[in-house]
Amino acid sequence: MSKHIVLLTVSFILLMLVQILVFRNFVLFQVGFAFVYLLFLLSLPMEVGFTAGMILGLISALILDLFYQSLGIHASAAVFIMFVRPTWLKAVLPRGGYEPNDMTTIGTYGLQWFLGYATPLVLVYCLIVFFVEAGTAQLFWHTVTKALVSTVITLVFVVFAQYLFYPKTN
Repeated sequence: MSKHIVLLTVSFILLMLVQILVFRNFVLFQVGFAFVYLLFLLSLPMEVGFTAGMILGLISALILDLFYQSLGIHASAAVFIMFVRPTWLKAVLPRGGYEPNDMTTIGTYGLQWFLGYATPLVLVYCLIVFFVEAGTAQLFWHTVTKALVSTVITLVFVVFAQYLFYPKTN
């Protein structure tokens, strides 16, 4: 993992800055939001343990909550996806298995694997954020629509960012 520390540190700083400065005000038709900072959490290597992953999710999302003034909504969603991430990684195990120090990116495992890995996690993240934000089930379909559209938008930006900035390792 030592070779990835610099890349992860730089990507964390850049993704948080882009999320706060650019994507905070990016809204598509009042239903689509982009959470590109999730790329940092999604690309953490296998070596990052369960507790460390949850702590990284908490710290990154608390920073976002501070700037979004959302009182821990993003933190709860990020900690939850980092809680289920190890189990989900076992469920989407690629043919050759995982290497402990590999980052979970498109460059390492391919686009099809990455979309199968990231889509449910981003969807769950968006569902938690928008349902907690709504605070009621009266707007159920509107909230589900926001989560689905935001998941697609987030994945588009995450995939685009990976092709631009993350090195291909295979």
